[in-house]
Amino acid sequence: MEESGRQNALGELLEEFSRAQFRAKDSGGKVDRIERRCLELFGKDYSYSIIQNPNGELCSHYPRQIVFLEYESTEDDKNMFESTVQVGKLQDLINRSKMARCRGRFVCPVILYKGKHICRSATLAGWGELYGRTGYNYIFSGGSDDACADTEVADDDDAAAARNGDSQFDKVGGHDIKLLKYLSVRYICDLMVENKKVKFGLNVTSSEKVDKAQRYADFTLLSIPYPGCEFFKDYKDRDYAAEGLVFNWKQDYVDAPLNISPCLTRNLNIDWREYQSWDLVKQTQNYLRLLIHIINGDDSSGLLVHCISGWDRTPLFVSLLRLSLWADGMVHNSLEPAEILYLTIAYDWFLFGHMLADRLSKGEEIFFFCFNFLKHITSDEFSSLGRKSR
Repeated sequence: MEESGRQNALGELLEEFSRAQFRAKDSGGKVDRIERRCLELFGKDYSYSIIQNPNGELCSHYPRQIVFLEYESTEDDKNMFESTVQVGKLQDLINRSKMARCRGRFVCPVILYKGKHICRSATLAGWGELYGRTGYNYIFSGGSDDACADTEVADDDDAAAARNGDSQFDKVGGHDIKLLKYLSVRYICDLMVENKKVKFGLNVTSSEKVDKAQRYADFTLLSIPYPGCEFFKDYKDRDYAAEGLVFNWKQDYVDAPLNISPCLTRNLNIDWREYQSWDLVKQTQNYLRLLIHIINGDDSSGLLVHCISGWDRTPLFVSLLRLSLWADGMVHNSLEPAEILYLTIAYDWFLFGHMLADRLSKGEEIFFFCFNFLKHITSDEFSSLGRKSR
């Protein structure tokens, strides 16, 4: 594609993105072109399978064609970092586990790095969602049932289990855990600043870090609280200056402390005790360094990143990871700058349901921050290659 064509495609993408939140049940020429272009860009470097989600049956704000990366097609020896996952079994586990997480936003692999799956999702669903998503949607969205379009109920056997309290989470949560293990995910990075999301006095979502039954004890849980999209109105109001902008950690709803296993932070030379004094630049830099450090570990374990709904803070860090690894020549090696930019905007943000129009109307410009922030991660300390030229 010529440079002018790339710019036109990017312009069309941003125009569609700023018009309305993507819904899998919507179809049209522009969305079709965006999806096709994403598949073309993934296909330049990877062999992949498709997890079908044509009308949002799996999740209403996930891509209609979810890309599962199997191996780098440009690798001389594809078996060097080839995924062992069978897409049929993966789709079955997704079907069984989708109710376990807020808005049905299940654990979804989005980046393949050295054979490790980097995944995204929402946080765990609270009891309200497990009992009936329609009523839950009404509560969570403040009265607009359409704001969270996942209104399907569970299969008959799951619906029966819902009447038995925790047995429902044991059922779908068990499948969520199986899905994580099938993808060889070991590390779960939770960006929520609260232990549970409370709305109208109800715990509408939960988190692995406060699961009393410790169902997620086999995983390495990292609580890395990061401000939600509302904080980015302050960023816009400061004329897009993130330096010196510090989140107010004293707010009533903020109750999740930073908690990272010390063995994961060796050699990073970061004083994590100081996290509440960091400005937005330093906090984002240090969290990104941590994520890069984790995926560069000696083991073959994957990583899950999530916030509450998984469509603001989650794409921020997924997008920064994809762009940082690309800059090191470690993923999407054949893509030009305009192509990787298109791919991350289209796939990581638009097709996974970021509500750009809503955020722009409120001045919560986390999407703009993501790309404006790139100037702060040009040094070698953000390189997955170690001390090599960025």
